[in-house]
Amino acid sequence: MRPEASNQKKTPKELYRDSKKLTIPNILTCFRIVLIPVFVWLYSFEMDYKTAAIVLIISGITDILDGMIARGFNMMSDLGKLLDPVADKLTQAATVICLSGRYPLMFVIFLLMLGKELHAFWSSYQVVKATGVVQSAQWHGKVSTFLLYLMMMTHVFWFEIPNGVSNFMIFTCIGMLILSGILYEHRNQVLMREKIAE
Repeated sequence: MRPEASNQKKTPKELYRDSKKLTIPNILTCFRIVLIPVFVWLYSFEMDYKTAAIVLIISGITDILDGMIARGFNMMSDLGKLLDPVADKLTQAATVICLSGRYPLMFVIFLLMLGKELHAFWSSYQVVKATGVVQSAQWHGKVSTFLLYLMMMTHVFWFEIPNGVSNFMIFTCIGMLILSGILYEHRNQVLMREKIAE
């Protein structure tokens, strides 16, 4: 999870140079992406739910570490701000799809995530194109990610989770996903209006 981007506009040359940085946070983010097929194999094919949960925990810890290192050692980069949410969403999507076989409501989360991310990608692309600044995750995106990881890990660990608890956690995530999508769209619209007003 990366800190907020500054408002300083970078030239295309600076953006390209920044994207070429191979930093420890970026390596950790790539490691999280590598863990995705490992989780899918363990959960869906080996039915080794405990080990799959451990892999998911490692992924979450790695996510926290790369943000701490990026901030603490000034290793922030635009490549990292692009890769970090990609690793998050791929991990979440793969886990939710695996879980939807046992918990059909999970598929609603997947559809919401897909629609939200496709729209957010296009909206964020327009902001980057207009301002030259890659925006980072905001508080509601981080809360949404935390709730998703908590819900996913609970369902992976707690094989016999009661329907009431399962549904409550799933609907909480659905509500936070919708709220986060609305707030991100509002942020992007404000940035675009400010750019037009300049």
